[in-house]
Amino acid sequence: MEPNIVVIILDTGIKNNIAISIAYVYSFNNLLKKMLHHTIDITLTETKLFALRCGINQTVQISDSSCIIVITDTLHTA
Repeated sequence: MEPNIVVIILDTGIKNNIAISIAYVYSFNNLLKKMLHHTIDITLTETKLFALRCGINQTVQISDSSCIIVITDTLHTA
């Protein structure tokens, strides 16, 4: 992996009306950030979009990053 490529891995789910989103941000095989959010009364799509937005917001703050790769389990979110 190139050092200027940043990878965001997203996972979300809803159980008992509580949504959980986890975003991992990697650069050159190093975990830079792990973000975990809990919320209630929200749809799964909104949860996935929120996790994606948070991951991208954290990634653009990394200096010298030229490419962002997003890995998620739903196509309509990307």
